[in-house]
Amino acid sequence: MEAATLSGLTKTFKGLAAPALSDVSGTVRSGVVTGVAGPDGAGKTTLMRLMAGLLRPDGGSLSVLGRDPSTQAGNLRLRVGYMPQKFGLYEDLSVLENLTLHADLRNVTGDARRETFARLLSFTDLAPFTTRLAGKLSGGMKQKLGLACALLGTPELLLLDEPGVGVDPISRRELWRMVRELAGQGIAVVWSTSYLDEAEACDEVLLLNQGRLLFAGRPADLTGRMRGRCLHLGGVAGRRRRALSALLRRPEVTDGVIQGANLRIVLKENAARPDPAAAGIEGRPEWKEVAPRFEDAFIDLLGGGPGGESALANAANPRPDSRESLIVAEDLTKMFGDFAATDRVSFAVRQGEIFGLLGPNGAGKSTTFKMMCGLLTPTSGRAEVMGIDLRRSPSRARQRLGYMAQKFSLYGKLTVRRNLEFFSGVYGLSRSAARRAVESMIDSFHLQPFLDAVTEDLSLGYKQRIALACACMHEPDILFLDEPTSGVDPVTRREFWNHINGLVEKGVTIMVTTHFMDEAEYCDRIGLVHHGRLIALAPPDDLKAAAASTALPDPTMEDAFIELINRQEAS
Repeated sequence: MEAATLSGLTKTFKGLAAPALSDVSGTVRSGVVTGVAGPDGAGKTTLMRLMAGLLRPDGGSLSVLGRDPSTQAGNLRLRVGYMPQKFGLYEDLSVLENLTLHADLRNVTGDARRETFARLLSFTDLAPFTTRLAGKLSGGMKQKLGLACALLGTPELLLLDEPGVGVDPISRRELWRMVRELAGQGIAVVWSTSYLDEAEACDEVLLLNQGRLLFAGRPADLTGRMRGRCLHLGGVAGRRRRALSALLRRPEVTDGVIQGANLRIVLKENAARPDPAAAGIEGRPEWKEVAPRFEDAFIDLLGGGPGGESALANAANPRPDSRESLIVAEDLTKMFGDFAATDRVSFAVRQGEIFGLLGPNGAGKSTTFKMMCGLLTPTSGRAEVMGIDLRRSPSRARQRLGYMAQKFSLYGKLTVRRNLEFFSGVYGLSRSAARRAVESMIDSFHLQPFLDAVTEDLSLGYKQRIALACACMHEPDILFLDEPTSGVDPVTRREFWNHINGLVEKGVTIMVTTHFMDEAEYCDRIGLVHHGRLIALAPPDDLKAAAASTALPDPTMEDAFIELINRQEAS
């Protein structure tokens, strides 16, 4: 049964040159999960809001549960559940108060309310947290509460706008389990995402880019087109980042990423496998065909990835090779009352290394991260950056490092140029040095068309680019990146990692947190944090080997993350 039908749907917003949606057609069926996938600015949220009756289309037709949502939204209000990407919850209300408010809005009262609350709290595992403020919940728990609020009234169509953003792998799997159960009950589920591994998990996909429909159908139908073009290159000696950059410059290659000990390479159609020796790759490199992914097919549809060059890294000055530990944590502890957010954590990060700090939502990653940046004072233990004690001289240390916060840290009411100029002043650059730095960042991140735009009006991808530019303004020796690519599309993610990999080749030391497990493969070492403690510290391949078992002989990084956390919980 078709829950929604789109035919030639068009939506244009005043002030934008291109339409947000242009001639989009497709169907959403009951009992299946339909993905609305695409990069930042593709039109995903616009489409969701049209189906929810919050926007009117400018052209084409849209039918939701047999009605026109633009003229019959009142008749659909109790039949459609909508979980928006932002502002779905009131953070100063408790879990129960949020549920009560949404129940009032959807006319769920009396015995039906009590029964529904009991069912939803059990379904989402939120029953022990009914008195906790929504603002105090972890990212995964917030998404579960948002899902529970959207399910009030037992909707026939459930619209979820990017529910996986900022959610750790364990919470994301729990969300998928719940959504699969709902689809099994006959509910039509629409899951919007810029993460293409999530799109691949959907039954059917509407794939958008710049407001246009690129593909509609089963993910496997698109992925199958890439068979024979996806390869692993193993046996690479030396720095895999340098080898990847060399391969991405080859005319036969359309995309590539680091995947543990291997380089994952996607060839152009009908292209021969490049000769590793001709690309200057050392060791005993050997090609092996691997199964294609939906992400490979999407990048190919766009004409390939962004290549391997980084203008930011090319403009950076090389650092002297010291191989010393520039970041040191020793028995680092942070107490909030009786609660240990970080509990005796120790690690050291060498110059020119990418160190990943991973863990579930609420594990203590951001607390540890902020102490190492000098933004939080440790309760006890030692925290040093470039030999500077962060408990005694945090401001002195901050001049030597760059910090990109998890939540957008720019000034939304200022233009792009004003933000760049402001941060050049924050980092103490002289007037002439500030001018040179601002112009360098404009060139490196291609910001010229946006200099007079108010920052809050830009897409997430460009906001993140500007935030990274501001963090790199003073050419820091150390970069702290707290979930720098959360919510951005695969192409933007590759651009970010081109910059990160290029900077590391210049001797910059980088500490990063991420919930995107493919990104963890780029790290030289990973520290896995759970309940404030460091439970594992090793390169990605060693963590995967530690998680391997008879039932799971070749785990992915996500498998390893979940398995190691589960083992810790069981011990």
